[in-house]
Amino acid sequence: MDLGTKAIHVGQEPDEATGAVIPPISLSTTFAQLAPGTPRSHYDYARSNNPTRENLERCIAALEEAEFAFVFSSGLGATTTLLHLLSSGDHVICIDDVYGGTQRYFRNVAARFGVTFSFIDFEGDAYPKALAEHPNTRMVWLESPTNPTLRVTDIAMVAKQTPPRVLLVVDNTFMTPYCQQPLKLGAHIVMHSMSKYLNGHSDVIMGAVALRDRALADRLRYLQNALGAVPSAFDCYLVHRGLKTLAVRMERHCDNAMKIAEWLEQRSRMEPKRIHRVIYPGLASHPQHEVAKRNAARPGAFGGMIAFSMDNAAECLSRMRLSTLAESLGGVESLIEVPALMTHQSVPAAERERLGIDERLVRWSVGIEAVGDLLRDLQDALDASNAS
Repeated sequence: MDLGTKAIHVGQEPDEATGAVIPPISLSTTFAQLAPGTPRSHYDYARSNNPTRENLERCIAALEEAEFAFVFSSGLGATTTLLHLLSSGDHVICIDDVYGGTQRYFRNVAARFGVTFSFIDFEGDAYPKALAEHPNTRMVWLESPTNPTLRVTDIAMVAKQTPPRVLLVVDNTFMTPYCQQPLKLGAHIVMHSMSKYLNGHSDVIMGAVALRDRALADRLRYLQNALGAVPSAFDCYLVHRGLKTLAVRMERHCDNAMKIAEWLEQRSRMEPKRIHRVIYPGLASHPQHEVAKRNAARPGAFGGMIAFSMDNAAECLSRMRLSTLAESLGGVESLIEVPALMTHQSVPAAERERLGIDERLVRWSVGIEAVGDLLRDLQDALDASNAS
């Protein structure tokens, strides 16, 4: 089945008892047993398993071409659980331009428990050098494209360079399985903040991981239960509902983002002193455009995220009406922000400066509104801020 068909049907089979086309939400925290220690099925307590959560996990696994999937109460809940696969003394090689919350957790929390980290740019031979310098490396953490500067990494190349002892994790939040399928490129684990595109409606906080290895899945199932960072059944229902439109939403996100990126690039040629650069993997001007094409799960699927650098960014953004000035991304509505002042404020200032995350950099989560309306809104905001 095509991804769009899977998103509608996997885990959404009609209820056997009633024939309900939409499976009922199971809100019970516990399940009656036939005898002490003899559950009626594989459900006994809702932290351990829940029918609504299980249906969502089946759908996530199908979309990522995985065998197993597990959902969590947040993207960082998924990240925390993955780090519990490691032991004190293990090392993690992480892409340097990683989401601010991930970097904060790695630097300020996980590091307190004996796990060490290297934050590197995966261009050139930096990754093989880091592996040689840290023989205790047990995990590699990638985002591609990165958040917020949209750098792209050749996932298949990194997978080929990764030793068997090391787990390659790819955060696929920006791209979704519609645009990119890291497991097919050689990753061991794919991770999502499902608060973003997978849910798509900015009303649920949730995370997920998907993988193919059964032994590793058994360890994660144990950790999911032991750590307890699990979502509610109702939230699982909402995300599963959102997934039904994932394919059509992502097609529109990608189309809108490409048109806006092209418009911004043209505007930057007209006003080079105002708009300094436009970053979108779908543009031929993007330094890793060819890599982005190789990573893509389908032609033209470059995602809905744009970054650009401009003077008076905060003033311009405050004048936009359709793109809401807010953190997060991936909803049907457009959201726009200045990462240095918002999502990435927790990243050390020197690191932000090195990565180019300054107060001129804008991150735009392009929604599925009519692209003409979004462009007019941007034009009006630019003109108004120019005139002030």
